[in-house]
Amino acid sequence: MTAVEQGSTSPGTLRHDVDALLALDDPYPTFARMRAEGPVLRGRVGQWLVPRYADVATLLKDRSLSSDFPEAYHRMKVGDGPTASFLTRVVIDRDPPDHTALRHLVGGAFGPGQVRNLEARIAELVDGLLDEAVERADGGAVDMLEFLAVPLPVLVVCELLGLPASEWTVVRPHATDLTVAVGEVALDDEARQRGDAAVTWLREYLGAVLRQRSISPQDDLLSAMGAAVAEGTVGFDEAVDNAVFLFFAGFVTTTTLLATGCALLADHPDELRLLVDDPSLVPSAVEEFLRFDAPVQMATRLVRTPVVVGGRTIRPGRLLMLLLGSANRDETRFERPDRLDVRRRPNSHVAFGGGMHHCLGAHLARLQGAVAFSRMLARFSLAPADPPVRRTTGMFRTFERVTLALTPR
Repeated sequence: MTAVEQGSTSPGTLRHDVDALLALDDPYPTFARMRAEGPVLRGRVGQWLVPRYADVATLLKDRSLSSDFPEAYHRMKVGDGPTASFLTRVVIDRDPPDHTALRHLVGGAFGPGQVRNLEARIAELVDGLLDEAVERADGGAVDMLEFLAVPLPVLVVCELLGLPASEWTVVRPHATDLTVAVGEVALDDEARQRGDAAVTWLREYLGAVLRQRSISPQDDLLSAMGAAVAEGTVGFDEAVDNAVFLFFAGFVTTTTLLATGCALLADHPDELRLLVDDPSLVPSAVEEFLRFDAPVQMATRLVRTPVVVGGRTIRPGRLLMLLLGSANRDETRFERPDRLDVRRRPNSHVAFGGGMHHCLGAHLARLQGAVAFSRMLARFSLAPADPPVRRTTGMFRTFERVTLALTPR
């Protein structure tokens, strides 16, 4: 019995511990066994885990399922502090009509047309960060988290929101603490306190900027949100909390995508060579990085009315844990799913979720990934310098450090 399995081995009583599952350094062999075990598996009390692609893809689009969890659920996870109230207001945890209104409020800045307009600026940022990385490299070795994967998406989201780029290093630690609070399935007291402190700090910081933008609007997302507050479309506290959400959500997935891509290319020299020889493959490589090791491993839905999954009826009040990482390795959907293939097409992964809660920043993450890897491969030869150091924060799967040797071409 593995560390993620509890109870007897009979199908009716075997339970899977989702906390332990998401903490595994390599969960994919366990995911494969779970897919073979059945379409819906018992988790902790009140939880059902869904590991197969067909079921996950269908349930992501099922509007009878809810993302609007009761405050008691959030308190059970993150405690009674500010983080619980924060989670009740953000767009990702709301159902229509609130979700529709909030997504309309913030979604315009993340549409494909608006995102394409950022390509030249993102390329400029990437080149500047790579220049700094080489200049400060330790014997030619560059930590891609420190010099690219973290600063690039934070700088981009700062520009979108209208925050001074010079302050990103001040804001980032608070956003990181909030990411831990949101991502972990279960928190210890220290993590809860750090999450609450982060919410309090970010609310004060972004609230002050939002008030200023309401008086002196600029061409940025916070000004648009300030206008919505003035018109009565959204309340001030709700606007602030969704600005906080956009800040940390705007970089965590892209940071993971960039770090994972660097680690995978260092570990797969044949695939790296394909990209160097044919740069037009970079966009499909980005999709493959997302599929192969999804930045967000799970999406949770609350059952409001009975739903049938794999012939089993799940009762109201239960949680469906949709295992995105497992679905993306499903052998019935993807040929040789455990092989990294930068030429894989089609690639209908679910790394960005699906349905009305499809990741708001998906277009922006894809563009940053495509530009970053294109510029990096055009300017440098890549080789691993040290083994990557994995960091897994609940449903977010990323690295603490990915060190590469960058040699100018």
